[in-house]
Amino acid sequence: MTFIRELADYERLSHAVEASEADIARDLFGPTPRIFCDIAEADGEPIGFALWFYNYSTFKGRHGVYLEDLYVRPAARGRGAGKALLKRLAQRCLDEDLGRLEWAVLDWNAPSIGFYDALGAEAMKEWIVRRLSGEPLAKLAAG
Repeated sequence: MTFIRELADYERLSHAVEASEADIARDLFGPTPRIFCDIAEADGEPIGFALWFYNYSTFKGRHGVYLEDLYVRPAARGRGAGKALLKRLAQRCLDEDLGRLEWAVLDWNAPSIGFYDALGAEAMKEWIVRRLSGEPLAKLAAG
């Protein structure tokens, strides 16, 4: 939860965090985990995390990995932790014959965009993320 709060601060979204420690514990460690997390450490201390889940591509006919959050503490940036977390997920994709690894990045986050570009990650500019939540989600479900 500390990493999630730090990430929310960085993304200027602290007001949007509704998750509790119990929520995260349930979904990571409950009887049917739906999310997974890799932790980067330096000198025995956690310095970053990658929270991800499996998705599916009907076009590829295969599962993939969707990276929901990637975060490295500011003091630890530039030491390779972010790249190591992504490398681990890329290796998982290869080991499990998954079709792709994808994620979203905020359009103002130039340092991250530059980092992803340097890795060869393709910007999916023709795709626009859409979201239903709260009242519109409930209204659609009810009607």
